[in-house]
Amino acid sequence: MTVKYKNIVIDKIKELGSITDKTLAKKLIKDGYHLSDDLFNKILLDMEIMGLINVNWLTKDTRRIAIVSKQEEEDDVEMQNEKTLEKDYENSFPESNNGV
Repeated sequence: MTVKYKNIVIDKIKELGSITDKTLAKKLIKDGYHLSDDLFNKILLDMEIMGLINVNWLTKDTRRIAIVSKQEEEDDVEMQNEKTLEKDYENSFPESNNGV
């Protein structure tokens, strides 16, 4: 059952962008999803552990929730290593000139 709520919560966060926990809870109630505080916090914690969202404290009672952006930085050295490995792999096969 919590997977259903996780999907609903993540969709709502994606739809609204960066949002406070109180605003998110109000939006979920408005859409007909009444979650207990314990379940709501568990869902947020699980999604943060999975790396889907970031939760930061704004004030003593308010948290900011945002989607984690997956931006992979290209490492020049890593790309060069991959190209070298590909060339070494291709060169490891003997060339057949006998028409087979």
